[in-house]
Amino acid sequence: MTEPGRLEEWFANDVELDARPGGVGVFRWDDGDVRHAVVEVAEEAARLVLRWDDDGVVELRLDEHPDGTRVQVRETSPEWGLALALHASAAWAIA
Repeated sequence: MTEPGRLEEWFANDVELDARPGGVGVFRWDDGDVRHAVVEVAEEAARLVLRWDDDGVVELRLDEHPDGTRVQVRETSPEWGLALALHASAAWAIA
């Protein structure tokens, strides 16, 4: 989740990330979108928490599971309204 050469597999098309608490990150997508973040928590092979520049937070957690590894992703954003949150929940429930 924090290996420099593999960050694009987890996040965006181009990622620069100082994966330690207080480190900063820049995430660029091919559509021109750019987001900046600060690392709040970095536990190697276990958990990564980023605070986006809009005060949203994304947490990625890896847990051992009998079939391999379970990945949990939780993202919150002050810009998300109830309708978008329900839509996102419904999409995840179907997946």
